Amino acid sequence: MKKVIAGLAIGAMALAGGAFGAGAAVAAPAASTLILTGGSGVFGLDPITINATANNAGTVAFKLGGNVISGCDAVATTSVSPFVAKCAWVPAASGPAALSGTFTPGDVTSFSPIDSPMLNVKVGVPTQGVVSPIHIYVDTVLASGTSGALGPRFGVSCAITNEYIVGQGIVFRVYANNSDQGGAVMDSKNTAKAYIEIAGVKDPLPLNYGNHSGIAFWTAILKTGAAPLYNTLGVINYKVTMIAKDSSTMKVLSTKLVKKMVDGKRVMDESGRPAFERISYYRTVSISPALKGATGTFTPNWTAASMLTLFALPKA
Repeated sequence: MKKVIAGLAIGAMALAGGAFGAGAAVAAPAASTLILTGGSGVFGLDPITINATANNAGTVAFKLGGNVISGCDAVATTSVSPFVAKCAWVPAASGPAALSGTFTPGDVTSFSPIDSPMLNVKVGVPTQGVVSPIHIYVDTVLASGTSGALGPRFGVSCAITNEYIVGQGIVFRVYANNSDQGGAVMDSKNTAKAYIEIAGVKDPLPLNYGNHSGIAFWTAILKTGAAPLYNTLGVINYKVTMIAKDSSTMKVLSTKLVKKMVDGKRVMDESGRPAFERISYYRTVSISPALKGATGTFTPNWTAASMLTLFALPKA
């Protein structure tokens, strides 16, 4: 009798266990999140840091344009919240870049993998010219002599601005240095040609070097108004070109020893003898055959709101 009861009890427990096992729901993995930040920097400088923040621990594959970034294919997040992974990214070029990441959780039974939203950034490029070795910077100012309806209402002569009204004169001010010549200022002695090409204007505007109230730089004037003057409304697209003269000499960076001085007094070393220190300087050397003059160009790469723009005369 005891054996029968025991058998019934075991059978009941087995049935109960089977019922619970078959009916128990397996919890689905919780949703993961992954957000990218950073990624903004300057081309050619230090690596740019991209941050990826998840809601649990795991690894992140950082991607550029859908392709995994070398060295950032499985970057571990921190083990505690916030769960952050970092990628040191060295861009191959400047300009727009689409960054993303794929997150793989460490606990795959509790959390699901996920792709981050796209992070669109722009890798910066210096605005003072993009063709080495001539480095160029340009700004625009309002020409003097504005008259008529514009005179009493719009602008002050020589005010730096990127917005102009039809009828105003636009003065391009150009500053340039030549690294072939140890960073020497580009002036009328060492420059063979300098001009500005403007979309919609047939002939390039020649740049002239001169003294402007004690400051010397290159200038060209674009007159706007009724035809045949320039009167195309909207962004004014232009390109500056500067060509250096061929040179038979060059400034090269060198170093030399000089007596070390502090507060006008000679410094002595531990042995009691005069101390020296090494400093850098540029020296001029002769070169043969002559160095061909470099060509530099500048095309503005400002944001849209900062581009040189021409507007119609407002209605009264």
